[in-house]
Amino acid sequence: MNLRSLTLAELADLLKTMGQPAFRAKQVFTWLHRGIRSFDEMTDLPKTLRAALAEEYPLYTPQAVRRQESARDGTVKYLWRLSDGNCVETVLMRYHYGNTVCISTEVGCRMGCAFCASTLGGLVRRLEPAEMLDQVLFTQLDSGLPISHIVLMGIGEPLDNFDNVLKFLENVNSPLGLNISMRHISLSTCGLVPKIDALAEKKLQLTLSVSLHAPNNSVRDTIMPVNRAYPMEELIAACRRYYQATSRRISFEYAMIDGVNDTPAAARELLEKMRGLPAHFNLIPLNRVEESPLKPSSRAAVAEFQRILEQGGIPATVRRTLGGDIDASCGQLRRKYNQSAKGREE
Repeated sequence: MNLRSLTLAELADLLKTMGQPAFRAKQVFTWLHRGIRSFDEMTDLPKTLRAALAEEYPLYTPQAVRRQESARDGTVKYLWRLSDGNCVETVLMRYHYGNTVCISTEVGCRMGCAFCASTLGGLVRRLEPAEMLDQVLFTQLDSGLPISHIVLMGIGEPLDNFDNVLKFLENVNSPLGLNISMRHISLSTCGLVPKIDALAEKKLQLTLSVSLHAPNNSVRDTIMPVNRAYPMEELIAACRRYYQATSRRISFEYAMIDGVNDTPAAARELLEKMRGLPAHFNLIPLNRVEESPLKPSSRAAVAEFQRILEQGGIPATVRRTLGGDIDASCGQLRRKYNQSAKGREE
């Protein structure tokens, strides 16, 4: 058991079984969320308790096997090796409003989206809450930059790891920990409708980002297999329910793919489908993936798409491309590292 996976209430229960007073839980929780590597650093705890915790619950911390910093914009990409040898990616991005970290929620992904390198090789396993938290903690410690915003948009589908993600969110939001506001957290999903409804019930004030990437089912079926289980009509209906439950505007992620989903007709089709739903579109210049034949749209096509959406009453922004010189798009660095490791073994 990694103690950083436990909520404050769970930690209190554990320490109670060890005969410790209630206030110890807050002390231990605070130390854990500072990114300590040894129980010896918990200087306000009795030595006997530190020794008992170290014996029963060793601390695991990720190891940075790759660290690449963009010469263009200062974006930093980490490849962290976990305790079992698997690797995940984390990206640190600097904006005028603060420092954002994009974290992974799984090792690999089973969603199969055609434009994403994360899904190549499928799902290996889901991350524990501690392994998500560690990406934030140790990126902050390594960079020396305070993290103010988090996006769950790295390797994996967050809602496919629902329970662990919820525990991570509770922990990272805790005033005794990093105390990052839910309003500074974005969670991305490819469209798992039952889990969107389950998340709506929690009424969290985070931003739900839906990876849409298509104007209709025929296009979405070809690039996102999840659409065959939860077609666009069901997905958009779930988004309406989510808004009704939380009063939080939905952000739709839309990768601009040349000749696939970037026509003026596609933009107008989206306007019709989104009618009456408070939404924002984030238009994303497609990141090239070596194994994929898909190409990014031209700047002119992106600009026209944005113009049509905005004239139709839907705010749309074009995401600034960061870290293009360091394989900053999801899954690329992990895949190259795994291929390199396999080559050395052979």
